Amino acid sequence: SIAQAAAVAALTGQQAFLDDWRASFASRRDKVVASLNAIPGLECRAPEGAFYVFPSMKGLLKKKTPQGKVIESCNQFSTYLLDEAHVATVAGSAFGMGGYFRISYATSQALLDEAMRRIAKACASML
Repeated sequence: SIAQAAAVAALTGQQAFLDDWRASFASRRDKVVASLNAIPGLECRAPEGAFYVFPSMKGLLKKKTPQGKVIESCNQFSTYLLDEAHVATVAGSAFGMGGYFRISYATSQALLDEAMRRIAKACASML
């Protein structure tokens, strides 16, 4: 089948691009993790094999948004980031991990830098 031919090509084809690709993902991962860990209330461990990070936002629970809404869950926090910072994340509750959220780093460094700036600003505005 075509899927088998594609698998053979992936395993036996040109592999030289992979080193640059891995280095690019590692660089983006490290910058995102460092940026998130610099934001008070967030804590992020570096993933060992993914294209997303899964930081804790537990330090921001019970904080108030500028509009006075108390953040009681990771769902509310993800919604707050979408509404306030225009950054899309996925609440950890979708993966059985309340108090966490997921954000992909499978995009350009420029977009990630902007997203981290926006998240930091949104978190800093919470009381």
